[in-house]
Amino acid sequence: MCGDETPVRAGPGPAWRKKYLHVACTALLTCYFLGDRTLASFKDFVYPALHGTVLVHDRYQHYDRFDGVSHQLCCAHLLRDLEDAAQAWPEATWPAQVTSALRALIHAANLARGQGLAHVPAQTITGPLAQFRDGITAGLDQIQRTPGARRKQPPARHLLETLRDREDDVLRFLTSTAIPATSNQAERDLRPAKTQQKISGRLRSEQATRDRYAIRGYASTARKHGHSPLTAIRDALAGTPWIPPAPATT
Repeated sequence: MCGDETPVRAGPGPAWRKKYLHVACTALLTCYFLGDRTLASFKDFVYPALHGTVLVHDRYQHYDRFDGVSHQLCCAHLLRDLEDAAQAWPEATWPAQVTSALRALIHAANLARGQGLAHVPAQTITGPLAQFRDGITAGLDQIQRTPGARRKQPPARHLLETLRDREDDVLRFLTSTAIPATSNQAERDLRPAKTQQKISGRLRSEQATRDRYAIRGYASTARKHGHSPLTAIRDALAGTPWIPPAPATT
């Protein structure tokens, strides 16, 4: 499951007073929730019920606060962070090395998925994996931690420590081709909210926003299953709503 959140303007009040639209989604399901970017809002959404699920997300800390959930850090976000590091450290070679290796690993996963394999064969990623780890080591040697436990560390140092200390969460997509390497599905499902906000501005109330995205989540799920969203909404209004099938059990 992919998770993400984006600020939205809902209801009256100053422009800076924003809510956050959360989404949790798969290739077949879409669920929205209007809240804040606080841990309390994350707990009010679906995340506490996702035991046994792999959650694909960015590095925002609240995604890591739920028991029984495995993690896949979004590689698209990591690649953007590596690009920022390359600009901040133009003389360093490690950002390009880690970027090249990570892209090669993602490509290997895409090839394995296209071949119908359950996971990425180890022999196909030996070289890129070694390159990935060597680049991280080189970066950590170059960018030392700022002395003092309370001193703010350089963003590149935080990134490198994440790549080193959470390698399993960075590369979990290699263990199963069912796990996407990025949370692009969540970003796609949030895009209509950003488009609406650019065109129409804020919605008139928080309740109107919740109603809007309850309907949009239903319509999006129907579309992902190959049904017409308008037909699904019409059938719901007629008292015969389409319901997504229960997941297959083994």
